[in-house]
Amino acid sequence: MKQVKIGLCSLVITLILSGCATTGGATPEGKRQAILSMKNETLSALYKVRPGARAQIAAAPGYAVFSNANVNVIFASFGGGYGVVSGNKTKPVFMKMGELGIGLGLGVKDFRAVFIFHDQATLTKFIDSGWEFGAHADAAAKASDKGAAVGGEVLLGGITIYQLTESGLALQATVKGTKYWKDDELN
Repeated sequence: MKQVKIGLCSLVITLILSGCATTGGATPEGKRQAILSMKNETLSALYKVRPGARAQIAAAPGYAVFSNANVNVIFASFGGGYGVVSGNKTKPVFMKMGELGIGLGLGVKDFRAVFIFHDQATLTKFIDSGWEFGAHADAAAKASDKGAAVGGEVLLGGITIYQLTESGLALQATVKGTKYWKDDELN
């Protein structure tokens, strides 16, 4: 019986994530356009709450914007999403992401992340290998323009990361492994 509950829970999580982490386009060109629109909307929202981020991005060799849906069910955390890496001297690189974690928490959260790369080597390494691993704790309660989210700004080894919560209700403290990789269909 316990295995059936775990299996059903995994199925529900997979369905939720597949619904939340889609780009919205039916063709590769449509998907690329949806991702670029998400990027532009996210940057506009970031500049409203952190005006200094505009200058950081202009001075950086590149940046990335990701849309992520995350589900946390008691001891496990799952997430997935998509995004684009833009270099000031290179064409966009479309990417996917997935994450898995363990820790205490409960909730569902839809958020955007902006990564600002402060040197070319870090940007290149992210595109080529893209691993991130670390502890994560946050609280979010937001629906549309109502509510609040705790996220903010983090600086990790040559990357500044901003997180903006779109919607969700979550309270979690987890250790996660996140993998970013090139989207073969869109590049």
